[in-house]
Amino acid sequence: MKKILFFFAIAISFLGMHSTATAQGLTGRVNYKTSAAFKFSMDSTTMAPEVIADLQKQLKKQMEREYTLSFTQAESNWKQIESLGAGPATASAGGAQIVIQTGNENRLLYKNIGEQSFLEEEDLMGKQFLVYDSLPVYDWELTGNTKKIGEYEVQEAKYSKIVDSKRFSMGMEEMEISKDTINVTAWFAPQIPVSHGPADFWGLPGLILELQNEGMTYIADRIVLNPSDPVAIEVPKKGEKINSEAYRALADEKMKDMMKRYNGKPGEGNRMEIRISN
Repeated sequence: MKKILFFFAIAISFLGMHSTATAQGLTGRVNYKTSAAFKFSMDSTTMAPEVIADLQKQLKKQMEREYTLSFTQAESNWKQIESLGAGPATASAGGAQIVIQTGNENRLLYKNIGEQSFLEEEDLMGKQFLVYDSLPVYDWELTGNTKKIGEYEVQEAKYSKIVDSKRFSMGMEEMEISKDTINVTAWFAPQIPVSHGPADFWGLPGLILELQNEGMTYIADRIVLNPSDPVAIEVPKKGEKINSEAYRALADEKMKDMMKRYNGKPGEGNRMEIRISN
């Protein structure tokens, strides 16, 4: 019995080596389109429901963006495609103005799956930072569901996690912290045997072609594998280097300063600015 198990293990090992050899050297570029089910709530005594609905409609259209994922077997770059619609999303109605800084304009994210690390360019109140850390770990659960995306049959994986959520609004002196559950659904293609995906998502046995994350949806609409022009992976170098924990603490301090600065009553010329990082 022991000998049978031993030879079986060797067979599995050789199969694994063959799979790795087949995937070795695979490169590609993928364009993703995004859409956002963006919602926010405000005090109905200060803003009419129809004004809130108008603002949401304006923002939803402007939050539609395009991104490029360039990858080799172990590394990738993620960057927003420049377009006339780039820049902050803005909406105004009923005397209110909202500006959403997505944090993605001209920002480069570098992932190294081999080292399980990342480097990301960030802009915080006009100052550039280079944020580094280990890649987040996603405990994906395969559901067994499948569907077609283009020519690829993809499989479904889900991930959920309870996190601290920070909320603020005009007039608040402190951020409100509560527990929220993040739910992520990914559809990956085993036919493309790399573990990359949009934004900072990764870790599945196939390229992620569609992903839903808390109202934001990424869908691959153009895939080029092993392109004739070589895929060059850029390692970001702009900005002051800082780890992600220190950067989040600094961003919280800047947010508190902004809350104090705009701590006024509605109608005093204040505008609400919301920053979203994907």
